[in-house]
Amino acid sequence: MSGNSNSMITKLVDRVFPVMPDFYGLMNEQCDVLVDAMEALVQYMEDGSEEKALAVRQIEKRGDELKARNIDVLNRAFATPMDREDIYRAIVTLDMGMNYAKTTTRELEVLGLSPDKYMLEMAVEYKNAAQALQQGFNRLTENPAQAEENAAAARKSERNIEKIYRRALGELFNVDEMVTKLDADEPGAKAQAMLAVVDMFKRREVYRHLSNGADRIARAADRLHDIIVKIS
Repeated sequence: MSGNSNSMITKLVDRVFPVMPDFYGLMNEQCDVLVDAMEALVQYMEDGSEEKALAVRQIEKRGDELKARNIDVLNRAFATPMDREDIYRAIVTLDMGMNYAKTTTRELEVLGLSPDKYMLEMAVEYKNAAQALQQGFNRLTENPAQAEENAAAARKSERNIEKIYRRALGELFNVDEMVTKLDADEPGAKAQAMLAVVDMFKRREVYRHLSNGADRIARAADRLHDIIVKIS
């Protein structure tokens, strides 16, 4: 009888005060998928294959499903281990990074471009930032103060992407170099020049897209920092 009574009380308590979901684990899972997406993006930038582009999109879809699940868990949660808004922002910003990985492959396909060395460099920095975020969110449960190093590392990758972006633009719009490659007396020189200009602006769109994506990675680092400050 005593055992049944305790069981009933436990059920009643669980109904009134539900067990708190493991939001640390949920965010860590999103970080893991973010790293998978960025590793796939690097592989795509290395060979530009349709197979690798598909892999990026499939991982991003998995990320969307995780985001939707995590937001649903958050909405239903009776209590949270940290500020509810911080959890929501972390969930959303981590997903944004995956979105940019997918849309970058889409842009290259639509514009009929192959990845170049600058796109690969930026993708590598994306992966570095994702790994830093993964390590930082994993540290929140035991060493939140140390996770600040990882947030800083993710922001550094964002700054590195901006530096690569500027180098890429500098080479892309080097008109003197482009002119030397074109022979004005060669038949079809004007058509070649026009194609070269179109290619320049196509690549600029992709570079800028990657640069904008880096801003989202920096926002995820900021969300990590906000959580660290509040729970340390």
